[in-house]
Amino acid sequence: MTADSQTCFCVCTMAVTVTNNQAIDLSRAKAQGRAMAKPLTSHRPILAVSLKLGALVLFTSMSALIKVLSADFPAGEMVFFRSLFAIPVIILWLLARGELRQGLIVKKPMGHFWRGVLGTGAMGLTFTGLGLLPLPEVTAIGYATPIFTLILAALMLGETIRLVRIGAVALGLLGVLIMLWPRLGTGASLDQAATIGALCVLAATVARAFVQIHIRQLVQVDHAAAIVFYFSLTATLLSGLTAFFGWVTPTPEQAAILILTGLVGGVAQILVTSSYRFGQASMLAPYDYASMLFAIIIGYIWFDEWPTLVMLAGAMLVIAGNVVVIWRERQLGLERGKARSVTDPKG
Repeated sequence: MTADSQTCFCVCTMAVTVTNNQAIDLSRAKAQGRAMAKPLTSHRPILAVSLKLGALVLFTSMSALIKVLSADFPAGEMVFFRSLFAIPVIILWLLARGELRQGLIVKKPMGHFWRGVLGTGAMGLTFTGLGLLPLPEVTAIGYATPIFTLILAALMLGETIRLVRIGAVALGLLGVLIMLWPRLGTGASLDQAATIGALCVLAATVARAFVQIHIRQLVQVDHAAAIVFYFSLTATLLSGLTAFFGWVTPTPEQAAILILTGLVGGVAQILVTSSYRFGQASMLAPYDYASMLFAIIIGYIWFDEWPTLVMLAGAMLVIAGNVVVIWRERQLGLERGKARSVTDPKG
């Protein structure tokens, strides 16, 4: 999704495939269901959509703040502030929900470590890309994360991808190629800033797909609150190490903006998490693409950026591929809501 996008970044349900003619699938569904957290608090679709859209506005605004600072600060330092000042927001939220204890206990610490490494890398790459590419373009490339996640799920988790989803993957990858062609195609060079930016955002998108695979495994043994909390903690520690490679002392105004990125990101993460308490993932998933509208508006107002027709055409194909996947999973009864709720915080 959007960068800080795109994400990006605690839903209470997770999906399993149940077929009417295979008892073994039903048994597996029941076993996985026992491992899940509480179901939806209540079905309140208007509230759920409002929370989701609010989160997307905040994530996109946070990306714009990062873009403002990108010329003056290394990506590692911006990741540090983004992660550090999200922690108090997350702790207060966990205290309010009475989930602080669950948020501190983990059964797979190394799983959280590697999720943190991949997520921190993805955030740093996204922040780098934000300084080199227009905001709408970074947002659009980030939409490829579900496509890469589907591919990795088949390769790493042995999930079956049938004809419809194979077609969706092909459509999404075609859209990615169209978006990247002006940056990586004929005449592109690695000494061009836009080319480097495109490669960074593409790498971040793939890294986020790996993050989603880790999350699908972690939610089976650890509380979603723990996944959110320990990512912020790990990202803070890892990004803090980049101080040895260069650190810029911010002015009071710059420090305020850096702190604001963390606070806004933390609140946005809480809003997107809360949205899944009142609406199912399959219902909320299509609203992710509203972030493109927000990115276009903010990019034009703040940075005088306007998306190209080629970028929009590629983005539409990627979105179409994702919509096909969402539709197919709904048809199969798949609702990977819990994994989506603790997706990598938007960078």
